[in-house]
Amino acid sequence: MKEVKVKDASPLCTIVPDTEPGIQQPSSRIQTRFAKWPKVAAFLESLPSGSLILDAGCGNGKYLGLNSSCYFIGCDISPSLIKICADKGHEVLVADAVNLPYRTNFCDAAISIAVLHHLSTENRRKKAIEELVRVVKKGGLVLITIWAVEQEDKSLLTKWTPLAEKYVEEWIGPGSPCVRGPSSPTLESIPETEENDLGGNPKDSRESLNGNMLQSMRSTPQNEDDSLVSNDGRSQQEYFVPWHLPYHRAEVSGASASALANGLAKKDDKKGAVVYNRYYHVFGEGELERLVSGMDNAVIVDKFYDKSNWCIILEKTLQG
Repeated sequence: MKEVKVKDASPLCTIVPDTEPGIQQPSSRIQTRFAKWPKVAAFLESLPSGSLILDAGCGNGKYLGLNSSCYFIGCDISPSLIKICADKGHEVLVADAVNLPYRTNFCDAAISIAVLHHLSTENRRKKAIEELVRVVKKGGLVLITIWAVEQEDKSLLTKWTPLAEKYVEEWIGPGSPCVRGPSSPTLESIPETEENDLGGNPKDSRESLNGNMLQSMRSTPQNEDDSLVSNDGRSQQEYFVPWHLPYHRAEVSGASASALANGLAKKDDKKGAVVYNRYYHVFGEGELERLVSGMDNAVIVDKFYDKSNWCIILEKTLQG
């Protein structure tokens, strides 16, 4: 088993607007994510010379090329981010974390930094981890970091908007702390493709869901306890987190104006910014480990909590 040592350091928690395939987001948002997390940098620097490294959810490419003795490839679901990376000369493409377009046993190591907490069901989070393990070679390492519900600064949670109880029930997947009845509706029952057999217009269904979600996003907790605990006493883990795009960076006649007009963003004149909300599932202690506990082709070689983030390093143990 490899021994992986990462020096103590404090990562920076950054927030960006959510993205969906085919939706153009404010391109200037991408320039806000340049600060490298020291523990991620230390992990990359520890890899052998000549390693091929995948950054799944590479953002604007701040980790691509960090270790000059290794080769890097990256992917992200945002075309705007990928264009930034490509303009820098990086080898990147648009891809979904739950369906990576790389062959099995392709690279020597992979990283997923602040990505899994944006996936809304446990099945999707598991699938993303399985994909990371699939693409690395036997003996390869996978570093995963996610936001923790156990935030060191508890006041942050009071600034986040909890999902309405109805959508928490729909979004969280099996094996979560929430125990649902068999009749509870779930979004996981809907195929994640353009086609479905629900009979009805997919666009109409999507617009209806978006409208209901907007109502949830606009609701605010009545007090601090409301943001931490759901109505039946469960720990709250599903949030919309505000992200501020300064006015001087906002595309007044483009995506930002459209988001404002459709209620997907709001103005904060006091801070001089357009405010977006992005979905987060913040992880509880042990939750990330439980997601990988059933995998027969990978083991955890390191796990740690670092400044409000849960992190694990996996080693692939079987070929394929």
